[in-house]
Formats: sequence, C-alpha cells, structure tokens
Amino acid sequence: MKKMIIASTSTVHGSKYLTYLLPTLKNHFKDVKELLFIPYARPGGITYKEYTAIANKAFSTIDIDVKGIHEFKNPIEAIKQAEAIFTGGGNTFELVNQLYKNDVLNVLKEVLEAGTPYLGTSAGSNICGVNMMNTNDMPIVYPPSFKTLSAIPFNINAHYLDPIEGSTHMGETRETRIKEFHIFNDISVLGLREGSWLEVTNNTIILQGGLTARLFQQNKKPIELESGVEVKL
Repeated sequence: MKKMIIASTSTVHGSKYLTYLLPTLKNHFKDVKELLFIPYARPGGITYKEYTAIANKAFSTIDIDVKGIHEFKNPIEAIKQAEAIFTGGGNTFELVNQLYKNDVLNVLKEVLEAGTPYLGTSAGSNICGVNMMNTNDMPIVYPPSFKTLSAIPFNINAHYLDPIEGSTHMGETRETRIKEFHIFNDISVLGLREGSWLEVTNNTIILQGGLTARLFQQNKKPIELESGVEVKL
C-alpha cells in the first residue's frame, strides 16, 4: 500500500524550505515521530550533515525528528526500520550513484511498496519513476544504472518550465528535450511544475497543487492535466 508525496521542488519562490508542503506533510506523516532522511543528492555539494540539518529544521515545525541515513552503520537496516523516509533534491546522478553504491535501491522499493510513508522532492522525486533519464541535472558522476524505483509507471521531469513568450533564448525547451527522449524511449513523462506534487495511494496517483502538469507520451500530443485529477496513462 504505497503512501507517497512526489513533489517537483522543496522550495517555491518567496517561501522557506518545505513551507508550502508542510500542511500536507503534517497529515501525510501523521503519528510519525522520527523520519529517515536520504541526503545523497547533496545540492550545491553541501555535506550530508548540513543537508540533514536543513531538513530537520523544517520538520521540527511539525514535531518530527530527522536522522540522516549516513548516521547509521547499516543503511539497509535503517531503511527497513524507518517510520517514514524523505529523499531530498540535488543532483540525481549522484543520488542514484549512492543508492547503488550503498545497495539500498531495492530495499527502498520494497518498503515503499509495503507502505512506509515517503516524501521525494526534485531528485528524490525523479527516482520514483521508471528511470532517471528525464532529470535536468549534469552527469557529474556515472551511476551503475539509470533504472530507479518504478514506484510510478512513468518518469518525472521536475521543475518543468514552459517556453517564455518573447524570449530570445535559442536553446532547446524542456518539451523539445522530452521529444528527443521519446525518439528512443516509450516511457511516458510528466512535466511537474514548481509547487505541484503527486499524491500516491497504492496505485492511485493524484496531481495536487495550484498548477497543471504536462503529460508527454510517445507519438501523442502533450496534454495538460488539471490539479485534483488522477494521472492515468
């Protein structure tokens, strides 16, 4: 019985870390006293200790203590015993690299399938898809595989951006990049805009937040999904 929040970002413009999600997280993590944080993505290259402190400060406002997975001698057992799990954003390549290096990807998938409440933001959301191939991040390391959790039957493009009308930028848009992906891959991709998230309950996936999301499927026109609707392929 999966119970997951898969968010585009941890921070929206004008607010502090996780603030916009805290009312949802208070309910999502109801009765949770201690949360296991996976800081492997290391945004900006900060240390695991520094990143865990950021998460702990946010969750302390809803009376949840946070411990980083690096604080445990056995990361596999830490995941198995966790009341709840949060994987933060940063670089998806390094996140996936460390999940494989520490041999925790499969056990993470198992506990999520069994119902351990989960939050992912940005890179931590990218890993919920079939693979990580729609990340926006630079390949700063080379993980053993691009395969990830397959907790949902499509990929996430977090921080999805629409073309800016009147812009003189000549580079490819996110939509163009995803079209390139679909030349070689048939996995559907959801462009998740800032401030939006997916609420996953078992196999039901509901788009939440104030914005639409853009669903891309191979050989089909992209469609806009309204907030509050179930994401179906």
